[in-house]
Order: sequence, then C-alpha cells, then structure tokens
Amino acid sequence: MTKRSREQKMKKVPFVTKEKVEEIVKTYPTPFHIYDEKGIRENAEAVKKAFAWNEGFKEYFAVKACPNPFLIRILHEYGIGCDCSSLTELMLSNALGINGHDIMFSSNDTPAEDYAYCAKVGGIINLDDITHIEFVEKILGGLPDTMSCRYNPGGVFQMSNGIMDNPGDAKYGFTTEQLFEGYRILKEKGVRHFGLHAFLASNTVTNEYYPKLAGQLFEMAVQIKEKVGVELEFINLSGGVGIAYKPEQTANDIGAIGEGVRRAYEEVLIPAGLGGVAIYTEMGRFMTGPYGALVTQAIHEKHTHKEYIGVDACAVNLMRPAMYGAYHHITVLGKEDAACDHMYDVTGSLCENNDKFAIDRMLPKIDMGDYLVIHDTGAHGYAMGYNYNGKLKSAELLLREDGSVQLIRRAETPADYFATLDCFDIYEKIRTS
Repeated sequence: MTKRSREQKMKKVPFVTKEKVEEIVKTYPTPFHIYDEKGIRENAEAVKKAFAWNEGFKEYFAVKACPNPFLIRILHEYGIGCDCSSLTELMLSNALGINGHDIMFSSNDTPAEDYAYCAKVGGIINLDDITHIEFVEKILGGLPDTMSCRYNPGGVFQMSNGIMDNPGDAKYGFTTEQLFEGYRILKEKGVRHFGLHAFLASNTVTNEYYPKLAGQLFEMAVQIKEKVGVELEFINLSGGVGIAYKPEQTANDIGAIGEGVRRAYEEVLIPAGLGGVAIYTEMGRFMTGPYGALVTQAIHEKHTHKEYIGVDACAVNLMRPAMYGAYHHITVLGKEDAACDHMYDVTGSLCENNDKFAIDRMLPKIDMGDYLVIHDTGAHGYAMGYNYNGKLKSAELLLREDGSVQLIRRAETPADYFATLDCFDIYEKIRTS
C-alpha cells in the first residue's frame, strides 16, 4: 500500500458537502446536527443480516444515544425496538407506538413511577439489583411474567488486546451469587419467562468483544439451568460495540461480530439443550453514531499563546470532548484535500476552558466563515446537550436519501429557556423583552 493510499484509507469523509451546507444554512443557520438517513438504513439492514441466524434476534436501540422520534421510527421499520432507561424515554417510545416487548427497560437506581409506567406499557423490566425484586413487586402488586436480570461478574474484562473495562468498579448489576438467588426468587414468585443481560465494556472497537461476552453469558446460562432450574429465553448482550472515531481506527465489522456470536452459541448453548435462546442487543452508538455530524462555522480567530479558532457551536452542542477528552474528527469543508499544516485549538464560547472540540489539532488553514464538520455525533451528541451559560440547543436535521433536508427538531429559543420560570413574577417581563 502506498503512502497516498494509506492517507486516503485513513481519511474520514463527511456525508454532507460544502455546497449542501451552503444551501442548508439559507434556511437553518449553524450550528446544527445533521443525520444521514441512507447510512442509518444501510447499517440497520447490516445488523439484521448479521444476526439472522438467530430466529429470535432483536436489537433494542439505546434511546439515550439519540432520542429523536424521526430516527427511532426509521429504525423501527427494521423491527428494532427501544432500550429505555427513564420514564421520559418510555413515554417517547410508547408515543411512537413502540411498546410491549418492543421495549427493554434497562435502568438503575430506578424511581417507582418508572417501573409502574414500564409495566403499564408492557415493557420488559431488566432488574439492576436483587433488592429491586421486592421493590417492583410492591409497586406492581406482583411481578410480570417476563423479567430479566443484569449481571456484573466483577473484576476486569480483558481480551487479547488488553483490559477493556473494569466491571468491578461499575454500579450496575447482580453479583454471581446474587444472580442465582435472584432467579430462584423470581421463579418462586411466579415469573415464567427469563432473560439475562450484561454490559462489560464501553465503545469497543474490536470484533472480539461481543463473541467473548456472549461466551461468558452462554456459560452462565448453562449454570443457571443446572443450579436453579431456570431456562433462559433470551440473552441480551447490551451495547458496547463502538465506532471508529479516529481515522486510523478500523471500524467494527458487524458481520464478523454476528458470526463470532453464532460460533459461541453453537459451542455452548446448543450442546446444553438451550438452542432456542433468543439473542438481544442494545446498541446505540453503533446504530447512529457515524451517521450524525455537528456542522458549525468559524467565527473568530485568536493568536495568543496558542492559535485558536472559535466556532458558533460549543460543548452544549457536543459535550464529549469537554467531558471525556474524547476525540471527534474535524473536516473543514471545501478544504478536504488541503495540507493539514496549521495547529489549532478549536473552541466554543462557554466560560469554561475545557470547551474545546480539538486541542493541538493539525488542520488546513481555517478562514473566518469556513464550515467545519465535526464527525460521529449521531450518538451521545445532541442527547447530552444542556443549557449552561444560557446556551440553547441547536436544531436537528435529517439528510434524506433523495438529497432533501428535513427539520426533525427545531432549535431552542430563549422562550424555551425561560419557560420553566413561569412561577416567578418576572417571567412575563423576560418572555416579552
């Protein structure tokens, strides 16, 4: 492979062009999040195909990743349900006509009203702790026919390329002994259909994660059958399948991942007489992450101890770089082939020094008015927004397959920001000023 071909292979190409953005901003000013319908649909098909070997397979999209009803509806066309973690996510899903066992409720430290609403709409409750069995029973006056338990084996989760995460430090799930006891209790109390769930590592960029996790859960399913007499009907691999945020990373191959899970299934479950177990997943980041972008415009430049480019977006629009130091690739539209020979900090306008989308990033020379695409914001981008400094959330747009653009969430206005002040006598003055 030549140096040039390596560079091309490592290049991230935005799904929206400079010409398209210049057309969009005539109606919808920057900043805004935009999503690629074609990419989302193709990915949903790929996931469905990767697990087609399992008759009961179901993906439950992690609503927290991107809680936009337009996108959730697109995914639902492919039989994808909703993984919810709060009352409002449950309400959103139900309002879209997604209810019953199309909802998986994976929550922790859960308020009583959330459990009650989940039961009302028929969602599957995934218990986070053994004490929640009694808690749910008191709320509902009994237990649903179908329940799931979240497992945390403790320790560290390690694969061939090193330690991936530390479940022992995580607040989620039952211990091994609690898991056996939990199923005994549920069985005694009349639950008839059982599931197992685990999430042991976040944003893994390796085809090895799901198969290894599946192997551990499949072995646990065999032990549950032998020790408790409970045969699981589904095993939920949860999320954790990540995306290639950096150009040099190799993206996960969902086909290879599905095949790896199938091999583990045939090696462990089928010999144990558990060949009817359905496989569930709760992917969010993998489903929409690469198919969203934050588009922003360079509005200031500053030459002090460093070179700064100020843009009209800030951490309110994308919190991950400020919160985690997370990398998001940046493309300067119209300069995709220009040399990256300028080092910049790309900043927003919050009164916080960590409000930076990039630090010491090599980019082409940026001129005022240039449009920047910040990649891979389709999950945990808009969803993590907030209103610090009185900043307002941006619009969300959908780039349709036919090239048209649809507004799928309007930008917030000052009236939205002040709406919750209606209990104060100054509300009307602010609202009408």
